[in-house]
Amino acid sequence: MIFTRKTLKLLNYRLKSIAVARLSAHRCLQSSASGEVPSVEVKFSNGRNMSISSGKLARFANGTAVCQMGDTAVMVTAVAKPKPTPGQNFMPLVVDYRLKNAASGRIPMNFMRRELGPSEKEILSARLIDRSLRPLFNKDYRTETQLVCNMLAMDAVHSPDILAINAASMALSLSDIPWNGPIGAVRVGLSDGEVLINPTRRELQSSQLDLVVSATKQNLVVMLEGKGNVVLMQDLLKAIKQGTREAQLIIHEIERLQKAYGRKKREVESPNRVDPELQEAVRSMCEMRLREIFQDANHDKISRDNAVNEVRSNVIDKVWSSYPDTEPGVIGEEFNQTCRSIFRELIFERNYRCDGRDYDTLRNISCQVDMYKPLHGSALFQRGQTQVFCTVSLDSPESAMKLDSLAALDSGGLKAKNFMLHYEFPPYATGEVGRIGPLGRRELGHGALAERSLLPTLPHDYPFTVRLTSEVLESNGSSSMASVCGGSLALMDAGVPVSAPAAGVAIGLVTKYENDDTKHLQDYRILTDILGIEDYMGDMDMKVAGTRKGFTAIQADLKVPGIPLKVVMESLQKATDAKSKILDIMGEAIREPRKYPKDSWPVSETISVEPHQRSQLIGPSGLHMKRIYLETGATLTAADESHFAVFAPSQAAMDEAKELIEGYMVKERIPDLEFGGIYTAKVTELRDTGVMVILYPSMPPALLHNSQLDQRKIGHPSALGLEVGQDIQVKYFGRDPVSGFMRLSRKVLQGPALGIPRSLNKAAGENGT
Repeated sequence: MIFTRKTLKLLNYRLKSIAVARLSAHRCLQSSASGEVPSVEVKFSNGRNMSISSGKLARFANGTAVCQMGDTAVMVTAVAKPKPTPGQNFMPLVVDYRLKNAASGRIPMNFMRRELGPSEKEILSARLIDRSLRPLFNKDYRTETQLVCNMLAMDAVHSPDILAINAASMALSLSDIPWNGPIGAVRVGLSDGEVLINPTRRELQSSQLDLVVSATKQNLVVMLEGKGNVVLMQDLLKAIKQGTREAQLIIHEIERLQKAYGRKKREVESPNRVDPELQEAVRSMCEMRLREIFQDANHDKISRDNAVNEVRSNVIDKVWSSYPDTEPGVIGEEFNQTCRSIFRELIFERNYRCDGRDYDTLRNISCQVDMYKPLHGSALFQRGQTQVFCTVSLDSPESAMKLDSLAALDSGGLKAKNFMLHYEFPPYATGEVGRIGPLGRRELGHGALAERSLLPTLPHDYPFTVRLTSEVLESNGSSSMASVCGGSLALMDAGVPVSAPAAGVAIGLVTKYENDDTKHLQDYRILTDILGIEDYMGDMDMKVAGTRKGFTAIQADLKVPGIPLKVVMESLQKATDAKSKILDIMGEAIREPRKYPKDSWPVSETISVEPHQRSQLIGPSGLHMKRIYLETGATLTAADESHFAVFAPSQAAMDEAKELIEGYMVKERIPDLEFGGIYTAKVTELRDTGVMVILYPSMPPALLHNSQLDQRKIGHPSALGLEVGQDIQVKYFGRDPVSGFMRLSRKVLQGPALGIPRSLNKAAGENGT
């Protein structure tokens, strides 16, 4: 067999990969054979414990850790390829987080009876882990890395996502993957002003706050994500500080284990260093033009991007002609680095940003509601070049989204969602050509953030299911927070009784470190209401939403390995100030939920139905209810034994549905019968068990049992000479509480007269038909 040079190179690469994996496994097996399983136990200030161990499971991985709290255990494996992929210009980190039914003793209820694609909760949890770990990777690290979070056991008390973050921190710290950790993550709750660390699911149900804090050494915050029920600023700050302190306990224990059992980190293969002369050539050719572009406030997103791209093409062509041995991609990457450096320098040199605003000024905002008459609620929110169109659809409670068993377990027992926010980001929002297909992870995350922001303002007992759609028509930064503002306007336009209007804003950060050492922050600038380019060139994207009183949601993503608490506090204060200004502008369009109903609004009413009338209203096999729905669009739902909830898409449809219901019910309408009254009944049928009688013409026949026909015991009604059409006197004893059938008796009248016989023929003619 003849091997080509390419085949031999590929074979050699695979043999090296196998050798590295076997060496890693051999070391782990030696540790396990000696009976030594590295483990630590973290003791939090509230007395709860978390254990983290390694070296027993999945030993072929570069790093493995099992984190357990209570009866919930999560295993995370970290595996990286031996060498980076050639030409890779980004950090390819993949996090797979899957909730397994077997871990909680359940069987999936789909057709295949096994776990299928990732759910919304799994995708959001994977993003949470990714955003906590990614900032601490070396900027030159380009090796493909995968983290797999495997649920070993789940109870109904502790959430596995926090355990997965800490297990991932432990796995990366003990592995040979170059990572500047560890980090620690805790969930923080707030109940009656008291901070709860890693609360249970039951405690979270009564908590005003659900906040995840990821931090690294020296109390540096790496990631924040949470929701709250209008939490005051001082309470939020207290929760962040407490969560950061508690995370240090986890970091200390992981470091102790890392020093004893951690493997030597790989050397980061830095990309090809650019010749200093080439760097100087690129900077000298583009600096003046880029400074002019970034200081021209007349540029918008498109014109600024076109101007920068024109400079890029010109610089690459001229530098390549002078350095023909250098690839154009290397020159382009150097241009990108220079462009980023110049953009950040201008922010520190001037007190203005590229669009002419100072650090705290908001972009121009315009709001419009009630866009189209057929819509239940609609709003158009424009902030700078970010434009969002929001619509509200109200439907019956049966339209609520049903949750599977695992999702219901994670949401505190909630079996259905009656409020949904769906976020859409088409490619034309940024002037691009793209495929519109399945929902992406980014859209899912942005929609979940906006939904968390608005949910606390909605009433708990609202009789409708609410679907809010947010369509991004233009995007130049912070479209998710624009969805919060537009969504709040649309909800008020739809008449949803929100407790208060809500708004959101994005806060950015540009940092300067001493000698590029990320451990010593020299200077920083906090930017309010950031543009897309400021998000791309900056170091932080903190999204904050809430009402005028307090916070409802927060999400902070960083590109640097942690920021001090002081910067976090200042950012939250600037977000609070900006939020109040936005709410003032929104109030000019609509200040409170609409009081006067629209013609397109759905309506809901509750009607009373006697137990014995239910079958007449429902009809054979639900025929009457189906007919009402097909003819009017109204749906009937049994609330209890004697009440039905009627939902109609409009008042006209409700009136038509009530006419149909009235028609079905009038056939069964009966005159008021007095308990203990004596009435004349007509025999309609003889049966072995008794006779069927009616008290009025429109009445369905009721059974008068043999035991109630005579004082004597009889086996058949013919023994008394009864015939069809004969009139007899009976006494009425109401209806059976279970079956709803009439209770009649003839034998109680075979003695002294107990009352005056009554005829219902006239009454039935007046009331019954």
